[in-house]
Amino acid sequence: MSGIIGYNEVEEKVITIREQIVLLDSSVAELYGVKTREINQAVKNNPDKFPEGYILTLNEDEKHEVIKKFDHLKVKFSPTLPNVFTEKGLYMLATILKSRKATQTTIAIVETFSKIRGLSRIINQLSGTQEENQQKLLTQKSGEIFAEILDDNFLEVSGDETTIEVNLAIMKVKHTIKRNRGT
Repeated sequence: MSGIIGYNEVEEKVITIREQIVLLDSSVAELYGVKTREINQAVKNNPDKFPEGYILTLNEDEKHEVIKKFDHLKVKFSPTLPNVFTEKGLYMLATILKSRKATQTTIAIVETFSKIRGLSRIINQLSGTQEENQQKLLTQKSGEIFAEILDDNFLEVSGDETTIEVNLAIMKVKHTIKRNRGT
C-alpha cells in the first residue's frame, strides 16, 4: 500500500505527557492530512467516544514544556491549549474519520503497533530459550519484523557486526548480531 505513513513518521511525533505516550492534536491532523480544527471538531461532535483518558488537554506549563523540548511551532503560536491523544483516543478517532487517507493512516498506525507487539513477544521468547535452532528461528523472525518496521537507513553494519537500535518512546531496543568466525 503505497502512500501509507511509516513507523518513523509516527514515532517522531510521539511525546510523553503525564507519563503517557501521546500525540498532539496538530500531529494527528498532520498524519491524517486534515486541519487541527477538524480533528478537534470531530472529537467535540462525538463526546461519547472519548471518555476520560482518551484525550488530555495540556495545561500552560505542559504546553511550554512541549514547545521547549520538541519545538512544535504550531503549538507555540496557538492561542488555545492543545489536546493530546492517547493510543485509545487514536483508535476511537479512527472510527470517526472516514476519508481514504484516514483509513490508510489508521491501518499504518495499527500495523505498526501490532508489529512492535509481535517483536516484543519474540524478544521475550528469545531470551527464554536455550535451544540453538529455536534461537536462530526467533532471531530470523525478529529481523524480518525489524526490516518491515524500519528503513535500511536504520541498520548500522560494521565488519562482522550488525547493530539495530530503535527508540520506541517507552523503551529503547538495541540488538547487536555478531558473526562468529570459523565456528
